[in-house]
Amino acid sequence: MTHRYDVQELVAFGIEALKAAGLPDEPAGAVARGLVEADLFGHNTHGLALLADYIEELRSGAMQSQGKPQVRASFGAVECWDARRLPGIWTTKLAIEAATSRAEAQGAGIIAVRHSHHIACLATFLEEPARKGFLVLVLTSDPSVRFVAPFGGTTPVLTPNPIAAGIPADPDPIILDISTSITTAGMCQRSKAAGSRLQGQWLIGPDGQPTDDPSVFGTGGALLPIGGLDHGHKGFALGLLVECLTQGLSGYGRADDVQDWGAAVLVMAFKPAAFGSPAEFDRQVQWIANACRHATPVDPNRPVRLPGESAFARRRLALAEGIELHPTIMPKLEKLALSLGIDLPDSR
Repeated sequence: MTHRYDVQELVAFGIEALKAAGLPDEPAGAVARGLVEADLFGHNTHGLALLADYIEELRSGAMQSQGKPQVRASFGAVECWDARRLPGIWTTKLAIEAATSRAEAQGAGIIAVRHSHHIACLATFLEEPARKGFLVLVLTSDPSVRFVAPFGGTTPVLTPNPIAAGIPADPDPIILDISTSITTAGMCQRSKAAGSRLQGQWLIGPDGQPTDDPSVFGTGGALLPIGGLDHGHKGFALGLLVECLTQGLSGYGRADDVQDWGAAVLVMAFKPAAFGSPAEFDRQVQWIANACRHATPVDPNRPVRLPGESAFARRRLALAEGIELHPTIMPKLEKLALSLGIDLPDSR
């Protein structure tokens, strides 16, 4: 039997849980909406599956609840912030607002953020600014952990280091959110807990052999960069770029022996009209988008789709009929609700 839940009721539950753990209204709302939005987009390892972990981080003081990010440096369209271990979903949202404000005035805005807590699903930050006409990029890395091996090695050094972008287009923005590793740590941990194999040989064992066995994750094995053993130099190069743009520009990262779960973030916003006629930008984007959509498909029953198309279709269905959560999520929420003394939403 399929259980679906009202989206707004899940958001309200998330807000109530986070406030019960001491988070004020504004960040609690941003975090709850960001987690539910991740599930709506299909990124269910980075949605409500994280809520109990966030609550525990708040309870322990590893995630801070009071105050706002501090500006460390400011130079024209560029700023560097210290997020002070505040909720990463909220501080990244604030960084995007600041970056788009600078882009509106100066054509581009760039905010580097250090000491952020985890920022969950990058795709969820992009739709709003893209619909307002801004091209926005978000990059992040976590200097506290090492999951991904550099190309040619077996030692984990990097994190999956995603790159995300929201590009204004019709009828919906183009939304891309891709890790520079073949898969994510969350997917490996979920498969490992379930005792199942991965869908491909996405890991490398300490013996240097590729494997689909998630049990090597965290026991001497590592995630492979995009491209695997064949073309992994490309994924490794992109992952290295993300590390330098996030930890390098923010001035805080692996060189500081960071221990706390969190993120270094870079947000970039561009106003296409500052580069010339916005109509010219739209014409170029729509041409390439339409050319891709009308390319001859390998399978006639599966036409080419642009990044974000399936996510928007999935979200529209969930908003209309309720969201179906991954089977591992609701047991965690039930345990959390019991510990906090709050009620879970009923399924439809």
